[in-house]
Amino acid sequence: MTTKTRWLLIDDDEAFLTVLKRSLARHGINSVVATNCADALAKLQEDHPQRCVLDLNLAGESGLQLLPVLLSENPDLEILILTGYGSIATAVDAIRRGAVNYLCKPVTAGQLIAAFDNPDHTSGLRPEPPTVEEMEWDHIQRVLNEHEGNVSATARALNMHRRTLQRKLQKRSRWRG
Repeated sequence: MTTKTRWLLIDDDEAFLTVLKRSLARHGINSVVATNCADALAKLQEDHPQRCVLDLNLAGESGLQLLPVLLSENPDLEILILTGYGSIATAVDAIRRGAVNYLCKPVTAGQLIAAFDNPDHTSGLRPEPPTVEEMEWDHIQRVLNEHEGNVSATARALNMHRRTLQRKLQKRSRWRG
């Protein structure tokens, strides 16, 4: 990896962005950061990155919704989805929308670099069959994605109380990191 490669890091967690940017710099990678969709589009225009690490959940905004917008602005941009809310459904959706890979947090800079350099390797997905809890999580994520992140609409579609769904989402996010 040369210092001529510039990465765009998009995540709503500023502390995570600072640490990741520093880690990538140690690998000779120059990066710029954005914490929301509008900032990401501005950085894309200003800095012309070649690679992008995009968080799935951007404080109420959807990384999956932003992904095709980024690619329409720069079709050569390589985008990797990074998330603490991993599911097979969102991984498949991300790849269909143009992501080169999909990883679950926590990750190291080395793992990110390897995921870009080996995009056919599904390093973010587990090869063993999913557990019942993972299948439930995948279903929740699929329905949540269908309702564009709207928790109330998702809860109605799942015939589940909104607070129950929120507890499941919060419990899983603490478990995933």
